[in-house]
Amino acid sequence: MKKQTKAIRIQTRKSQYREHSTPLFLTSSFTFESAEQGKALFEESEEGNIYSRFSNPNVSEFVEKVCMLENAEEGIATATGMAAVFASIAALVQAGDHIVACRALFGSAHQIISQILPKWGITHTYVDATATEAEWEAALRPNTRMVYLETPSNPGLEMVDLEMLARLKAKHGFILNVDNCFATPVLQTPIDFGADLSVHSATKFMDGQGRVLGGVIVGSSELIAPIRFFARHTGPSMSPFNAWTLSKSLETLSLRMERHSSNALKLAQALEAHPEVSSVKYPFLPSHPQFELAQRQMSAGGAVITFEVEGGFERVKALFESLEIASLSSNLGDTRTIVTNPFTTTHSKLKPDEKKVLGITEGLIRVSVGLEDVDDLIADFNQAVSQSAEVVKSTITSED
Repeated sequence: MKKQTKAIRIQTRKSQYREHSTPLFLTSSFTFESAEQGKALFEESEEGNIYSRFSNPNVSEFVEKVCMLENAEEGIATATGMAAVFASIAALVQAGDHIVACRALFGSAHQIISQILPKWGITHTYVDATATEAEWEAALRPNTRMVYLETPSNPGLEMVDLEMLARLKAKHGFILNVDNCFATPVLQTPIDFGADLSVHSATKFMDGQGRVLGGVIVGSSELIAPIRFFARHTGPSMSPFNAWTLSKSLETLSLRMERHSSNALKLAQALEAHPEVSSVKYPFLPSHPQFELAQRQMSAGGAVITFEVEGGFERVKALFESLEIASLSSNLGDTRTIVTNPFTTTHSKLKPDEKKVLGITEGLIRVSVGLEDVDDLIADFNQAVSQSAEVVKSTITSED
């Protein structure tokens, strides 16, 4: 069967009630048929559910689907995407280890690597996403335990060459940990390129409708085992309800990503043609500096685009006030188009020089393109860009 069929048909075993859709298993714990079974479950000579912090049928179904989509051996779900990011790192590193990370990271991932892990004697080196193979290799140390990255990155949509890093991994033996949230397993499967782990904020496109929080880590059985131990005893568990919601959402992920990507490309092309837009970045635009790499690694460009306007935050405010369809939120991955200004929201805690290196300017706008009619979106963004330009010009004129 093809993956789309499996995403719909994988589900928990039917109960005696012969339900068609997987039921919710809203229980904190599970009973044992006997004392012997309880003993066997805890010593792991028998597989089964004990406590929903450890495992739950709804969570297991969701994880099984993600493993299938990512071509991974095993996986574990967490309460949030950042819990997945943290567990995928903290479970596998120890004092004295070194991490090499792509400089272009989501703000909270940057804080984990630069502020939290150093407290435990774990050092790091940042490398530009566009760095050459020699530059990536130069950042490695004898104690480098992991290379961590996002591709495409948030919010700059920079691509990292996974095949290149897989070659370095084979040579130096580090763990290659990839945040695949923006692409989703529908558009990119990092494990097929040599990654050891693929991490997601399931809150985003896997849910796709802005309803629940969740995270998931999939990869080799060898690495998932210590991550499972870490999560079992620190408790970042996914709720059964959230897992049930996410599992149902995976049934439509392929269809949604096809429409997201189509809408995003058309909107990016329209914005690129607008005279009042300074720049547009989207992986499948020929103007993207890594367009060829994006086409090799991804089957489509995804839902997220960024564009820049002149006039600083005042221009951004005017543009947001002029939009009639898009929502203003720091979230992404929704059926509804969402805009945010990373300079003042998701990446506001970065230092000014860090923002500058990453190209996060006051006038940068991140768009998570939804599933609305693309002609409506293009018309709305075109009028908002034009109207905000006029507002800024009139303000400057009145001040003069």
